Amino acid sequence: MMKPKPTDRFTFGLWTIGWDAADPFGAPTRSPLPLEDALEGLASIGAYGVTFHDNDLYDFHSSEEDRRSRIDLLKSLLPKTGLKVPMITTNLFSHPIFKDGAFTSNDREVRRFAIGKTLENLDLAAELGAETFVMWGGREGSEYDFSKDVGAALDRYREAVNYLADYVLEQGYKIKFAIEPKPNEPRGDILLPTIGHALAFIGTLDHPELVGLNPEVGHEQMAGLNFLAGIAQTMNAGKLFHIDLNGQRGIKYDQDLVFGHGDLLNAFALVDLLEHGLEEGSDPYSGPRHFDYKPSRTEDRKGVWESAKANIQTYLLLRERAEAFRNDPEVNEAMRLSRVSELRTRSLSENDSFQGLKSEYRSGISSASRYFDGKGFGFVQLNQLALQHLLKA
Repeated sequence: MMKPKPTDRFTFGLWTIGWDAADPFGAPTRSPLPLEDALEGLASIGAYGVTFHDNDLYDFHSSEEDRRSRIDLLKSLLPKTGLKVPMITTNLFSHPIFKDGAFTSNDREVRRFAIGKTLENLDLAAELGAETFVMWGGREGSEYDFSKDVGAALDRYREAVNYLADYVLEQGYKIKFAIEPKPNEPRGDILLPTIGHALAFIGTLDHPELVGLNPEVGHEQMAGLNFLAGIAQTMNAGKLFHIDLNGQRGIKYDQDLVFGHGDLLNAFALVDLLEHGLEEGSDPYSGPRHFDYKPSRTEDRKGVWESAKANIQTYLLLRERAEAFRNDPEVNEAMRLSRVSELRTRSLSENDSFQGLKSEYRSGISSASRYFDGKGFGFVQLNQLALQHLLKA
């Protein structure tokens, strides 16, 4: 079994390994996981860090004394286990007060409550040294088109994020925000449903430099989108602040499977992208590899930890395969024939004129027929080589 290192920065949420496996159709199949056991277990499998929502750590209705007691317990366990807290987030979706959303609820009182709750948790993030504050708007949406003024909802969303960014700047916190898109579930339609929607929204903020994305495999694939392409666009925009890795098998409910237990070839290409960057000479992704999965409802406590280890092992195996793929002369030749690197060459030259390009097009019409029955790109052969490396065949 391959052993992870701290530099791998593998992290898990308390809500993952601690999930009691209740779902809308069935009661829990596992008992609550004590905080001590959660952190000790993560340390034993080689995790770098732990993440959590505020109410994963303490109850929504906790007194300030009880809240502080739980925070102090966590802080005492971190040095014992060696775990870091690189990211935390706020639960703005479980309690009935958020049934119509948090920052975008039709009820102004709820919106103010949600902002205050988030401000308190930003203080905790700073106290624990978290670098990223993830924002998943799971209830920011609707089921009925006439129930929500979407334009006004986006205005209120923007207002809240701008206010929170102002707070971070005023306090001098070294924290950035990462929006987590999702198309649906639990709401029928969630605002900022995809990477593209979220990137467009960020461009309208007062402090866009403080806000990036936390894309999740399953969330993009639930919408029928290619996660690799989405991550490449996010990296191209300089907005990959955090990432959630898991598995998803097509357009259905959010499965939260172990990473790689869905579209394995896409996961392989994703690991290659994260480890090597967008192109030769570019920086790879340096943030946490965060596993936002759920141990299957069928598993007992032993199965929970086996599934947690499976995420790490799958990533390490795919990284090993990606290195071999990159260093294979046959692969490099196939990429050359597929003209993969030619896409990095600018289409236009400095001295190109509009009239010149129109003339070039007109003179090229007669030779365009070369692409019929000829000038293939060999993409299938290249993909087959990827599959063979993945299968180590």
